[in-house]
Amino acid sequence: MKVIELQNVNKTFHRSGGQKLLRHYIEDILGKTDPERFFALKDVSFSVRDGESVAVIGANGAGKSTLLSLVTGLVPPSTGTVTVSGRAAALLDLGSGFHPDLTGRENIILNASLLGFSRKQAHSLLGFSRKQAHDLYDSIVDFSELDDFIKEPLRTYSNGMMLRLAFSVAVNLDPEILIIDEVLAVGDQKFQAKCTEKIFEIRNQGKTILCVSHVSPTLRELCDRALWLDHGQLVMDGPIRDVIEAYEGRLTRQA
Repeated sequence: MKVIELQNVNKTFHRSGGQKLLRHYIEDILGKTDPERFFALKDVSFSVRDGESVAVIGANGAGKSTLLSLVTGLVPPSTGTVTVSGRAAALLDLGSGFHPDLTGRENIILNASLLGFSRKQAHSLLGFSRKQAHDLYDSIVDFSELDDFIKEPLRTYSNGMMLRLAFSVAVNLDPEILIIDEVLAVGDQKFQAKCTEKIFEIRNQGKTILCVSHVSPTLRELCDRALWLDHGQLVMDGPIRDVIEAYEGRLTRQA
């Protein structure tokens, strides 16, 4: 079953600070080419089946993060369709989806709501009503190792602490699809290893993983398939070892 599908997706941005001015809308209607508009993604089509682990690779500016933002619904496509079936948890920009003035505990509840839990279920994470929800809340805090700071506002957290909380929420709320954008580059090595182990555990449970990461032995082991983006275009989609070999071959020729 397909859980992620993109069909003929284009995503354009305007160089004028991302703001689309009135003249841009007029030019769209008239079919004129706007020299200030560029394609972050151009005619991208692919699908991901339930249980697949797929890496997205490419140089900086290739469109990798834009692709994940489309899949998570943070931004809409300019044209084309993006379909996601199932509850997705995303680890994108550090701190995205969190409110700096709320405590760690309150941010857990907020993110539970965003991940598809009902209001009653989300509030029950405080531990006042349901034992299962109480255990879930405890598992999030225990994994993050932030028990001493969980009642403090997020603005007092370091980047490493925010990463711990974000990752712990995402992986412990039982996502059907886990989407990761190089966030594991932040934090100490011990916690990185703990996160990597948890991601492999999720994969072995048959969940779907879509991740952007630098090419590494861990990526080769985690994913069976890779998408190679170059200047917003999908240039190769196939077994991860074949795609990485082609990608690294081009880098070698360009060196």
